[in-house]
Amino acid sequence: MLNEFKDFIAKGNVMDMAVGIIIGAAFTAIVGSLVADIINPIIGLFMGGVDFAGLEASVGEATFTYGNFIMAVINFLIIAFVVFMLVKAVNKAKGPEPVVEAAPAGPTQEELLAEILAALKK
Repeated sequence: MLNEFKDFIAKGNVMDMAVGIIIGAAFTAIVGSLVADIINPIIGLFMGGVDFAGLEASVGEATFTYGNFIMAVINFLIIAFVVFMLVKAVNKAKGPEPVVEAAPAGPTQEELLAEILAALKK
C-alpha cells in the first residue's frame, strides 16, 4: 500500500495540482486585497461612500452581512476574468492546433471476405 501511495504522489498530475492549489491560494489573497483595498473604495466614491463590507440587514436576532457576499462575487468575477485571460494567452502562445490527416481507410469487411474466398478457391 505504501508503494502504491508513492506511485500516486510521484505522478505528474498530482504535483501539478498541488502547485496549482498553492499558487491559487496566493493569487486569491492578492485578488482579495485588490478588491478590498482598491476596487471597493473606488466603487464607494461613485456610490457616495458606500462600504460593501459594512452592508448588512437585521431581521430579529439574525444579521445578514450581504456586503461580504457582494465582495465575494466581485472577487470571483475578477479571478474568473484573470483565469480566462491566462488560458487565452496560453492558447495563443501554443499556436494553431496541428491538422491531423485521417488515416487511409482499410478494406471493408466484405472486401476482406471476398479476398479470403478468392484465396480459398485457389
